[in-house]
Amino acid sequence: MPMRKLLLLFGVVMCRWGWAASETDGARILEQALADKNPDTRKEAVLALSLVGPRGVLSHRLEGMIQDKDVTVREAAVASLAEQKNQAARDALHKALTDEVPEVSFAAAKALWSLRDPSGEQFLRAVLEGESKSSSAYFTKEKRDALRMLHIPRSMFLFALRQGVGMAPVPGLGEGIASMQGLLTDPGVSGRATAALLLAKDADPATLAALKDALQDKDWSVRAAAAHSLAIRDNPALKKDLEPLLSDKKEAVRLRAAAGYLRLSAMPPQTKKR
Repeated sequence: MPMRKLLLLFGVVMCRWGWAASETDGARILEQALADKNPDTRKEAVLALSLVGPRGVLSHRLEGMIQDKDVTVREAAVASLAEQKNQAARDALHKALTDEVPEVSFAAAKALWSLRDPSGEQFLRAVLEGESKSSSAYFTKEKRDALRMLHIPRSMFLFALRQGVGMAPVPGLGEGIASMQGLLTDPGVSGRATAALLLAKDADPATLAALKDALQDKDWSVRAAAAHSLAIRDNPALKKDLEPLLSDKKEAVRLRAAAGYLRLSAMPPQTKKR
């Protein structure tokens, strides 16, 4: 009998016999689900654990679930760990950065970035820079090989939509939503373009340099994402960086550069934003 039916039956029996639910009952139900053979059941249990809170019973079990054999379970564990906001959760997310499946490591980077952890920013910037910055010592060769999978457009597109990139309340994504969604709904979008969007208003000077470099990327979606991200920084001094893209062969790039140029031109020169 499927786990969900068992849990429903358990609840019916409890009500019929007048049993009072206890903390032990709740823990047992979750433990059984976490150990279930069905990955969907384990995933649901992992997601449910986000309700427990960082000090709740079984909250520590999330740390071990990032090593689950099923990718979707590991992704769910990363999402729940991001809500724990304690050192144990951060340590687990750091381990998830080394996951061999790009979707999991990318989710961990996004979670750490939302927690203002420097490693999340470094990971996203490394994805954006790609192999053009081969001197970077942040990743091992194995991790670089895994990151190549992020260039698979369809896979990254579906992952971005599942994670709701641009819909979550993250810094810097409150403007130009239609432009961003237009990129993400194009099946040609790459993982590096997604990273460029996430880093739109990151304050690190190295990120700004990476976004400027991305304007010359051979991948059109990266150029378009970089133009979008530089535009919403609201720094008029960045107009000159967008100028070359006004003649870009790719319409999606050219139009975003033009709109960004107009946006920045309308701002007073004294505006001092990153």
